[in-house]
Amino acid sequence: MEYLEPFNSYIDMENWKLEPEGEGIIRKLSDMDDMYYDQEAAKESLEEDPIIYEFYTVKVPETASNLLHCISTINPGKIGDEYFMTKGHFHEVEDTAEIYLTLSGEGQMVMETPEGEASVIEMKKGSISYIPPYWAHRTVNTGDKPLVFFAVYRGDAGHDYGSIEEKSMAKIVVEEGGEVSIKDNPNY
Repeated sequence: MEYLEPFNSYIDMENWKLEPEGEGIIRKLSDMDDMYYDQEAAKESLEEDPIIYEFYTVKVPETASNLLHCISTINPGKIGDEYFMTKGHFHEVEDTAEIYLTLSGEGQMVMETPEGEASVIEMKKGSISYIPPYWAHRTVNTGDKPLVFFAVYRGDAGHDYGSIEEKSMAKIVVEEGGEVSIKDNPNY
């Protein structure tokens, strides 16, 4: 039998990078402009095409017996009154759970079941957010500095972004009167 060698990865706590960096994805507004409910504000912001978030995963075999882990950074900002967020996804292996450890910043995790039952929980430095199997999840930065978190999930989980792109999510996180507000998504 061929064994994967044990290894360490490190989090650069000053720059919020994973070392070794691993495979990365950078999402700009143009990669997800249709995810925001205020399409007029999204179109206006496309001229700048800001980086919304980025994440880097450790390279391990994508099998059920391995744990993928990554570090994600969501930049501060808003499209209209809706805060910067990740695309959100279900896992292709639907009964996959996931853990997020918030390292810096503040935000909200928006989750929902395939039937549309929604839950929103706070993320802040030191919080460990548990995402149960079958729940879609999206992370939202509600602060004025980057929201950084470390995530762990089974190696073969995969990501189903299409279901969220198709119908969005039931809840949105917006700024209303200078406060964070969780509202029903008018486009859901």
